[in-house]
Amino acid sequence: MSFIATPLSMHFEDVLPLQGGASIHHYDLAYETYGQLNADRSNAVLVCHALNASHHVAGVYADQPKSEGWWDNMIGPGKPVDTNRFFVIGVNNLGSCFGSTGPMHRNPDTGEIYGSDFPVITVEDWVDAQARLLDQLGISRLAAVLGGSLGGMQALCWSLRYPERVAHAVVVASAPNLNAENIAFNEVARRAIVTDPDFHGGNFYAHGAVPRRGLRIARMIGHITYLSDDVMNQKFGRQLRDGLELKYSTQDIEFEIESYLRYQGDKFSDYFDANTYLLITRALDYFDPARAHAGNLTQALAASQAQYLLVSFTTDWRFAPARSREIVKSLLENQRRVSYAEIDAPHGHDAFLLDDPRYMGVMRSYFESIAKEIA
Repeated sequence: MSFIATPLSMHFEDVLPLQGGASIHHYDLAYETYGQLNADRSNAVLVCHALNASHHVAGVYADQPKSEGWWDNMIGPGKPVDTNRFFVIGVNNLGSCFGSTGPMHRNPDTGEIYGSDFPVITVEDWVDAQARLLDQLGISRLAAVLGGSLGGMQALCWSLRYPERVAHAVVVASAPNLNAENIAFNEVARRAIVTDPDFHGGNFYAHGAVPRRGLRIARMIGHITYLSDDVMNQKFGRQLRDGLELKYSTQDIEFEIESYLRYQGDKFSDYFDANTYLLITRALDYFDPARAHAGNLTQALAASQAQYLLVSFTTDWRFAPARSREIVKSLLENQRRVSYAEIDAPHGHDAFLLDDPRYMGVMRSYFESIAKEIA
């Protein structure tokens, strides 16, 4: 049973310098907290979100009984990340469209909607903004930072950018950088958006338009990469939508998989911001801690002080287990304490959001060990 969650927001006046050379000020961060901060403030767990998620990590809103947080199966009373023991914080990243300052908000310097003028954001910028929020909450050190996919990149970045503030980093279904294929998928999705006639160079707000066609295609592309071939075949196979007869049409929806993808695209285009999609996928592309070390990941991870848990899934071809093993190898070469679980699960990249008992068991066991450390 889910608990009641309360959305919160914190305003920041000070300038936040960004990796790309720009800066942002007078911005807001949406966040939520679950559980209670203990007396010595040692039980805080920061949860970092992936591309289309938000600060609403767990629980439901009082007036929306079906509004379960995106990781509600993982976080809550008695769950693997037990909010009877931990004080959990979820933060919506800058540039997102779920409450934190983003392209749909007004630039305080001009009074105009940011639109395409919103500065390019990196994983490092998100981590810096999160650190400022934790400062305001009076949390100097995290019991753990946790994330899956892009959230896992943030967790890894936290352990490098603020090594003294992180006791444990839990990196799930992630990678030390994107390979060329992943960057290619992101670029195709972005081109679908920017070539939509309703995009208007990113300033579609002023035109009262939404580039829905581009967003639909972007989501369809992404969704294909989140599922494994086995799951697609099991759920849809070659099933026809309307009976057993082919229509011999190039325009109609004929196969169930087509219907499913179009449904996902339509739903996504109703709630996600196009400029946010461009910003977040570019942040994914840019993340590469080894870049400043001539591509040497072992040197990049030498700054870390945390203990690590890495989890991967055998059928995740977008963030394959080999990518997690790269991180594990480099951490071991730095003599860091690392636990690694490679889960044989059929669900593809989306497995990190699902209830595989082996996966949940690994997470529960690891967080129980953290709880004992801080007890």
